[in-house]
Amino acid sequence: MIVLIRTNDPVTLSFAADTLRQAGIEPLVLDTHMSVVEGSIGVIPRRIAVVDEDAAAARRVLEEAGLAGEMAGDSGA
Repeated sequence: MIVLIRTNDPVTLSFAADTLRQAGIEPLVLDTHMSVVEGSIGVIPRRIAVVDEDAAAARRVLEEAGLAGEMAGDSGA
């Protein structure tokens, strides 16, 4: 798994996940439960990850959607 986005912004998370799904790439939103446990005060960012094989295509899709500034560097889940 490759993490593409780390953010506390629910709008960015929703937009990115939906954009990937529309492109045929299934995202995995990580740390949702941790965010709820910590009280949703925004201390723990949620992450969007994709399988390694989809990483390059997912990056292109997110860049074309205007989310290049939100993307994390190369890292595993």
